[in-house]
Amino acid sequence: MEHVRSRREQYVESTRAALLEAGRRHFTERGFADVSAEEVVRAAGLTRGALYHHFAGKQGLFEAVFEEAEDRAAARVAAAIGGAGDDPWRRGVEGIRAFLEICSEPAHRQIVLLQGPIALGWQRWRELDQRHLGTLLEDGLTALLGAAPAHPPRLTAAALYGSLTELALSVADADDPPRARDQAVHLMSAMLKGLRTFR
Repeated sequence: MEHVRSRREQYVESTRAALLEAGRRHFTERGFADVSAEEVVRAAGLTRGALYHHFAGKQGLFEAVFEEAEDRAAARVAAAIGGAGDDPWRRGVEGIRAFLEICSEPAHRQIVLLQGPIALGWQRWRELDQRHLGTLLEDGLTALLGAAPAHPPRLTAAALYGSLTELALSVADADDPPRARDQAVHLMSAMLKGLRTFR
């Protein structure tokens, strides 16, 4: 028998969604440090108690907003890879293109790349970021470089991820982001070809 949500369950879900939406909007527009918990709950039409009940405070809310953004990003990258056929090279290039496109979007750039390390601290930011996207990158590299690459896969993934993150920030700040994104994809392709050549 299909579960019918109780009124209380619906209220809990809608309260959580309202806080996430208010937090996402405020953190994107003004940044974590410049937004107070009071502003968020007021924008959501709720009380401070609701924020603490669901997220234990402003930082917990930010982390939930951050994880939502990362979930969406990972799903989009995986979809781009999955839609590129069976060729590992094409799959890798399309995954990179999707990642750079996502990171150049204002909300993702602000929440994940700029505010994430500030709000969560470097260690927690890195842990969450790797949890969502690290496996996709490592799996893609294994497909491209084979089971016995010249360099340790985890180090290679870290080096490429660092490069991708910096490129994403550069693309987002460029005068012509689509052109900069194409150039960045070309650059990453050249780097990957170099790694494949010296296996």
